[in-house]
Amino acid sequence: MKKILIIGGSSGVGEAITKKVAANNNVIATYRNNFKENTENIEYKEFDVIENQPEKLEIDGPLDSIIYCPGTINLKPFHRFSEQELIDDFKINVIGFLKILSFFKKNLLNRENASVILFSSIAAQKGIPFHTQVACSKGAIEALTRTLAAELAPKIRVNAIAPSLLNTPLSTKFLNTEKKIDANKDRHPMKEIGDPNDIATLVDFLINNQAKWMTGQVINFDGGLSTL
Repeated sequence: MKKILIIGGSSGVGEAITKKVAANNNVIATYRNNFKENTENIEYKEFDVIENQPEKLEIDGPLDSIIYCPGTINLKPFHRFSEQELIDDFKINVIGFLKILSFFKKNLLNRENASVILFSSIAAQKGIPFHTQVACSKGAIEALTRTLAAELAPKIRVNAIAPSLLNTPLSTKFLNTEKKIDANKDRHPMKEIGDPNDIATLVDFLINNQAKWMTGQVINFDGGLSTL
């Protein structure tokens, strides 16, 4: 069985990924607020990507994959967010990830088909009003995906997934009435809200040998919204 580190694996997309991947792998999943009891194949560790250093995780030995799930959705006109809010987004989405990868790169290097999965957003690819903060930090994630894939090949694969709106706790305020749900469904050509379990299935594919020739890719998972 492979050993997988999932940062932000206790809620939303991260929770769905943790459950899916743990069916056939040993998983270390971190949480910040949502305490979880260890279960078969899943060891939970408390960890804050901004406040804590990777050493706190106390992980020894090889890792086959790192899946980085933390994210934010802060929507407002660009002239109304503060410099600190923008910095905080970068700390969560970009700096936190780089801290993790820098520290655990050595754990990945000698594994066959080692991989890293990141999360971007449709806002990094399609102009959407009031998404400046999201677009900035997730645009950096897409650039990192390509740059790191080039730098770490052929030892470590690096790919990203760029979803649209998903039915997760992070999106509750956008889906808390039937009117909002219907409006958001209607924006997407497939007329549905994204399902975290479908993302989890895609991640499970990307970390396995069937995807061994895939690296440097940003995969749109958005009901067709980015291109149709």
